[in-house]
This record gives sequence, C-alpha cells and structure tokens, in this order.
Amino acid sequence: MSQTVAKRRQTVARDLTLRHEIWKNRSSYMLIAPYFILFFLFTVLPVLMSIYLSFTYFNMLEAPRFIGWANYTKLLLEDDIFIVSLRNTLLFAVVTGPVSYMLCLLFAWIINEFKPKLRAVMTLVFYAPSICGNAYMIWNLILTGDRYGYLNGLLLRLDLINQPVLWMQTEKYVMPVLIIVQLWLSLGTGFLSFIAGLQTVDKGMYEAAAIDGVKNRWQELWFVTLPAMKPQLMFGAVMQITQSFAVADISIALAGNPSVNYSGATIVTHLLDYGSTRLDMGYASAIATILFLLMVGTNKLVQRLLRRVGE
Repeated sequence: MSQTVAKRRQTVARDLTLRHEIWKNRSSYMLIAPYFILFFLFTVLPVLMSIYLSFTYFNMLEAPRFIGWANYTKLLLEDDIFIVSLRNTLLFAVVTGPVSYMLCLLFAWIINEFKPKLRAVMTLVFYAPSICGNAYMIWNLILTGDRYGYLNGLLLRLDLINQPVLWMQTEKYVMPVLIIVQLWLSLGTGFLSFIAGLQTVDKGMYEAAAIDGVKNRWQELWFVTLPAMKPQLMFGAVMQITQSFAVADISIALAGNPSVNYSGATIVTHLLDYGSTRLDMGYASAIATILFLLMVGTNKLVQRLLRRVGE
C-alpha cells in the first residue's frame, strides 16, 4: 500500500514539474505553435490518413471500404509493373544517391577554397541546374531522336553512328540517360548546405589538429571538417535520399508515362498512375506507404553511418 502511494506521489510530482516547465517556457511554445500546427495538419495527418486508406478500397466517389491487406497482397504478389518500378527506384537510389552526395561534398569542399567572389560565382554555376525551369526542355533538345538532336548531330558529325538514335524510345538507353540527368540536377539544396557547413568550421580547429598529429588535407577533412559539419551532412543525406527515391518528373518529361516497356517507371510514376489517372486512392496509398517505409529505413541506415564519421 505504501509503495502504491509513493508511486502516485511521484507521478503527481512529475506532472506538476512538467506543467511548471511548460508554463515557464510558454512563450517558446507559443512561437513554435504555428509551425507545429501546420506540420501536423499538412504532414503528420496526411501520412496517417494515407496509411489508413491503404487498407481500404477508395475510388473518390464512394466512402472508403475496409479490405484489409488486399492492396498490399496485390501490390507485392500480383503487380509486375510495381516490381519493375521498385527495381528502377532502388537502382536510382543506389546509384544517384551516394554518387550525387559525394559529388556535392567534393565540389563544395573544392569551391570553399576559392576566394569569396569566385566562390559565389561557382556556387551559382553549380546550383543553377537544380532551379532551372527549362532543364527538361534542354535535355529534350539534346536527346531528340532525329538528326537535329544535339547528341545525334554530334555523333553523326564524328561518324560514331550511321543513323539517328531514338534515345528515349530505346529501352536500354532510358535508365542510363535518366541517371545522368538526375546527377546533373542533384547539386541543389544539399550542395548549398555543405557550402554553408564548410563556412562555419572554426579555423582554430585545424591548428589544434595539426598539433595533435593531423598531417594532410585528407586527415583534416576526415577528423576535423566532417565531424564539425555533421548537421549539414545529415540534412544533405536526407535531401539526397528524398530526391533519389522520389524520381518522377524526370522520367515523365523525358521518357513519358508509361515509358517504353516501363524501363523508366519508378514508384512515384506508378503512384501517380493509380492516384491521378485511375483514382484508386486506396491502392495508391499502399504504394505511398511502401515508399514511405523505404525512405524511413534508408534514412535510419544513413544516420548510423554518419555517426561513425571522424571515428
């Protein structure tokens, strides 16, 4: 009996302490309240609704009807196009994710050594493709399947091919071309975050590291620079993972939807097919849930790897 009373008193004391802390920091909570409310309404709530709808049949005209695991069973065991889309998406993630991440870090590290004016110009040059509204139009001009396409014209002039190649209508070329375009467009927000992170590293840390036995630039990078910018590394990793798993616009703009033999199909294009065209929102929600779990799992794995930086 005495133990029960003691536990109740401890619980009451914790509640009072929590209330006191909330009241003490009420101004801070009021400042973050607008962001928290918007985040909950437009991020957390839609994710929870999508997970619920993935267990229903919902065609936008009738009320959702609960069907259990039927959508997931069809998705994983019967939908061959989803398997192709999953394979293509994982290929995109494995190739473009790490490669673009390392390129962002490498270029940011090199550009950071330039003088301020030249650094600003080079940063704009590398960042511009990611915000270029006509990026797909440029690549469509390059990859046009007749002799007027820039790539075909160049190869014909060099006598490397005898006739124009239908780049985006030939299955074996679609995925390599999409990967190249994705890499070209990937120097975006992550690249800027790395530049910002490199600017905040305390120069005195390099002097201290030299005293401790760090002898060259690579050791400085591994033992000083990267540990000092772990928040930027984490942010860049999240952005690259999101971009690599959410590939859709590139595939649709260059290869069409559907692409030839679904060679450029991704999970997101498959999601758009069912969600926007067929209006099967329950099945589309199941696809979105699978994509969400893939992103979360990959982020957890990358976070574990980044914690080992500098060890």
